[in-house]
Amino acid sequence: MSKPRVVEGADGVARCWWPGAHEDYIRYHDDEWGRPVADDFRLFEKICLEGFQAGLSWLTILRKRENFRRAFSGFDFEKVARFNARSVERLLNDAGIVRHRGKIEAAINNAHRACQLVEERGSLAAYFWEFEPRRRAPTGEILAQTEESKALSRDLKQRGWRFVGPTTAYAFMQAMGLVNDHLRGCAARTAVEKARRAFESPRA
Repeated sequence: MSKPRVVEGADGVARCWWPGAHEDYIRYHDDEWGRPVADDFRLFEKICLEGFQAGLSWLTILRKRENFRRAFSGFDFEKVARFNARSVERLLNDAGIVRHRGKIEAAINNAHRACQLVEERGSLAAYFWEFEPRRRAPTGEILAQTEESKALSRDLKQRGWRFVGPTTAYAFMQAMGLVNDHLRGCAARTAVEKARRAFESPRA
């Protein structure tokens, strides 16, 4: 856990500290992070990219995201589920992505698991949003994982997903809007909370 900070950028906007001065990271913070998502392909993309991030920074993954999208068929999990051993070798030779065999094979495995979840629950969104936590009181700390992320991680692993530990699961939940972890005083917090109030939950 770490103490949260809001900092004022060169543009005079108060933000969570973590984007730093990186313009692409600032855009991600301002326009994407924390806004609720119900699109299955975007949800699958994020859970996969969080797995690829393990041991790396999100900024590294963010800057390779378009390459990942091309390499993994826009994260259309039905297409990714058809990848084979030749596809793995192609991806291992793709300098535009993170060339880690275990993570590549996990993404393909997870595509199969995603197809199964859609057949069972109707959509990935309906499944993931079941784990939306109840509103919690601010603690003054940034959490790495929560009881809900532990439950999501545990359930995914039982279903055969890989690279979905509780910290990865919570980062996914933060990014996809299941929680609003923009700090108090961050300019994006109010906009994200408004988007969350207007969001129609896809839970079954």
